[in-house]
Amino acid sequence: MSAGQIAALIAAGAFVVLVLLLAVPLLKLGRTLDEATVAIRKAHEGSAPLLDNAQTTLHQVNTQLERVDGITSSARTVTSNVSVLTSLFTATLGGPLVRAAAFTYGLNRAVKARRAGRDAGAHSLRTRPGRGRRRGSR
Repeated sequence: MSAGQIAALIAAGAFVVLVLLLAVPLLKLGRTLDEATVAIRKAHEGSAPLLDNAQTTLHQVNTQLERVDGITSSARTVTSNVSVLTSLFTATLGGPLVRAAAFTYGLNRAVKARRAGRDAGAHSLRTRPGRGRRRGSR
């Protein structure tokens, strides 16, 4: 054998060793891809019931939101009616009630002032201590 043939044999042997060394990681990568494929398939099979449940839940939530919208619009109507009723009450009865309250307050103050004046007058008619009777009453 010539030197060129020996070099070719050495190169071929090195190539075989290189292929064998690269085959191990490629086999491991193949197994990893197989496991990933199985995991994705299981996830896909398990996601269908989840999506169905999510769709049912969203349908129920939308139904509840429609009910809440109805309640909100009813509350808005009630609030508007109460506001109108309050302004009507204030316009029709508010003024007379304020006048009646002011009159009652003034009457109460006048009665208290009169009683206080009567009490003050009764106090001045009493005899003074140490004087005995009043003048002209002998």
